[in-house]
Amino acid sequence: MTDHPKKTAVLHRMVMDHHVCPWGLKSKHLLKTRGYAVDDRLLTSREQTDAFKAEHGVKTTPQTFIDGVRIGGYDDLRRHFGMKVKDPEATTYAPVIAIFGVAALMALAATWAMMGTVLTIHAVEWFIAFAMCLLALMKLRDVEGFATMFLNYDLLARRWVPYGKVYPFAELFAGVMMIAGALTWLAAPVALVIGGIGAVSVFKAVYIDKRELKCACVGGDSNVPLGFVSLTENLMMIGMAVWMLARM
Repeated sequence: MTDHPKKTAVLHRMVMDHHVCPWGLKSKHLLKTRGYAVDDRLLTSREQTDAFKAEHGVKTTPQTFIDGVRIGGYDDLRRHFGMKVKDPEATTYAPVIAIFGVAALMALAATWAMMGTVLTIHAVEWFIAFAMCLLALMKLRDVEGFATMFLNYDLLARRWVPYGKVYPFAELFAGVMMIAGALTWLAAPVALVIGGIGAVSVFKAVYIDKRELKCACVGGDSNVPLGFVSLTENLMMIGMAVWMLARM
């Protein structure tokens, strides 16, 4: 019994001294996982790359050829194999799910470390506080971008533009103080004010004005749709603030 020869694909990708194309590596890996032997042809200089593009009439590399037919780049290769291709404009809740998931794990870990159990109200308190800090961190990556997107729907930011740049720091301050259990007299009102304004702003934009907007809750470059997630963020801050004030 003889083995059938492997299918072969020709891959042209950039591998230079100061740059290795990540999409080329991903294309090579995908081809191998699909059972192809890869004829890996490296483009080792800018001149060689430009000449290849001109010869084949393409604007980008890598480029994959199967049975003499050009398939294209990495996304084209995924389509060729019937795989999903990410739409950069599509809305997604993935960043928020990741943040809330990490915040929950951190809260459970902290509660276990401090009290030897996770069945305590502190786990809920820390979950909200950790989530606030992580959400603030996402905003602080690009304060200008966040503040610009925030202007699309926040009622106070529209009246006083600098509020968009103040908000991430206020959210971070409230979250850190909640974790520390310090300055409750200041942290709780801050959370109550920004959470209250945020909740009203989101509710008006989404449920009254029926606008379809992207949420700035995880930063200014996100594709998270404005709505339930942002409203939840603000309601959590309000709830935590009221709880802290009630315990004083």
